[in-house]
Amino acid sequence: LMDQFMRKDTRVFEANSQGGGAFGDLPAWDLSDLYKSQDSTELHRDMGWLETACAEFANDYEGKLDTLTAAELLAAVHRYEAIDIIAGRIMSYAGLRYYQVTTDSDRAKFMADAQDKITAYTTPLVFYGLEFNRLDDAHLAGMLAENADLARYKPVFDRMRAMKPHQLSDELEKFLHDQSTVGTTAWNRLFDETMAGLEFDVDGDTLNLEATLNLLTDQDRSKREAATHALADVFQANIKTFARVHNTLAKEKEIEDRWRKMPTPQTGRHLSNHVEPEVVEALRNAVVAAYPRLSHRYYALKAKWLGLDRMQTWDRNAPLPMEMTRTVSWDEAEKTVMDAYADFSPEMAELAKPFFTKGWIDAGVKPGKAPGAFAHPTVTTVHPYVMLNYLGKPRDVMTLAHELGHGVHQVLAAGQGELLSSTPLTLAETASVFGEMLTFQKLLEGAKTQQERKILLAGKVEDMINTVVRQIAFYDFECKLHAARAQGELTPDDINALWMSVQAESLGEVFDYTPGYATFWAYIPHFVHSPFYVYAYAFGDGLVNALYAVYAEGDPDFKEKYFDMLRAGGSKHHSELLAPFGLDASDPKFWDKGLSMIEGMIDELEAMEA
Repeated sequence: LMDQFMRKDTRVFEANSQGGGAFGDLPAWDLSDLYKSQDSTELHRDMGWLETACAEFANDYEGKLDTLTAAELLAAVHRYEAIDIIAGRIMSYAGLRYYQVTTDSDRAKFMADAQDKITAYTTPLVFYGLEFNRLDDAHLAGMLAENADLARYKPVFDRMRAMKPHQLSDELEKFLHDQSTVGTTAWNRLFDETMAGLEFDVDGDTLNLEATLNLLTDQDRSKREAATHALADVFQANIKTFARVHNTLAKEKEIEDRWRKMPTPQTGRHLSNHVEPEVVEALRNAVVAAYPRLSHRYYALKAKWLGLDRMQTWDRNAPLPMEMTRTVSWDEAEKTVMDAYADFSPEMAELAKPFFTKGWIDAGVKPGKAPGAFAHPTVTTVHPYVMLNYLGKPRDVMTLAHELGHGVHQVLAAGQGELLSSTPLTLAETASVFGEMLTFQKLLEGAKTQQERKILLAGKVEDMINTVVRQIAFYDFECKLHAARAQGELTPDDINALWMSVQAESLGEVFDYTPGYATFWAYIPHFVHSPFYVYAYAFGDGLVNALYAVYAEGDPDFKEKYFDMLRAGGSKHHSELLAPFGLDASDPKFWDKGLSMIEGMIDELEAMEA
């Protein structure tokens, strides 16, 4: 899943368009571990196997789940898992290949055709979850007590059965499954292709979205302003399309939620995250209450550093005036992150090493490549792939540390098998944010001057504000958007007003807002791809800050517990995973513990000004 923080440097975009240039040789993906090519015999074989396996599964089990013994149900689960792996392998290959060049119509067609086929092949499997949820509770409990291998899958069953009250008829579920390719999936693709095709005129240069967003972190204030106006102009020119995408997806979600008797628009996300609504509410309230102590205070400091009485939106991610503008080579970035990982644990560095040596990272900025950064777990029988758009900024090093953390987590969790390896979004950010924290602390230890320390602290605070404050503001925006859409169609101006209400509250009084900024909701992919995803970033950051505090306090068994946590994948609830560390996410004080770490860094920055 793509990270929001698209903070890259475009000045070397053309020089680096083939993935080399100023940073040394940048690695590119070798997707042959998935398939050699889109025409490979292995891919055709797997596609054929998948069609047959799905049909045979339905033939063997449909209407019969309640007659199976524990051993027979276990065999069904294993067959389902095998189907999941092959379908996941094919779509991982198609998707990663598409993300390398989103403007290539052949790659787009291959991915769409593969999705259509897999949707058609897997439609007969829809019965499985529906019938499983109709199993009698006592009957299922008896089978789990009888068969330890089956009981291992209880966390998967629990997540499935959480949807039991929201299940529709078998016929309706099959219809929704079939119809998805021309519903949500089609609107997602329209959004992606529209974004990939946008061009922005900045001082006579024609740039793509990634390159233009990157200018918001340029040292030159006039470039930041020009980029902001260019973004606003193009978003405004396309605002009806973006408003249509949001109106349609929010309405589609409202219809499905109503049929499923979901009490709130957020319920589905909480269920899939295996997290209680009150835990998310505690997080949201803790962060909103901390706005004045965090973002408002920090941006007031930043205004002083920039010599400004009032900040404009294009100053929010401005580099600090004392910050050195330098390009970090790929080799230096790799060494920095690998040293930080190795200092924590040699095992962690060993797990990270193949990403650099075996074609598991695609780092260069290339025409048509998807923006942002992500780590894709593919399937447990292969390995993850990391995508970056590396342009040599110090913050790109932190993005590498972040995505590599995801990759290490995914490698460790793969031992659980396909169905149990996947972590809920709330826990999926744990290793990534922890990897960033290790890298940051390593750099902080190496700071030779007070000025260097100040730059590092300020950069980390900014990242944490982007990850905690900004994502909770995004979450509030989505809550308002879906609530308003339930009352009727929203005009672009309606959506703009909702966006501005959360921006002003979260950023503070030091900011003025240029009118065009009201459209900046339009480019954020999470609102389109994964409604209410964004609170997972804040959840992950708060969780890691609390975890790091335990580590810093010197828990002698911390590393062992930490690796156990990552290896657990999705096999345990967040309460079970945090208990060994003496932490509890349902306690509001837990979130304050994480937020106080950010507050402490702002305290230190303020003290430097005294």
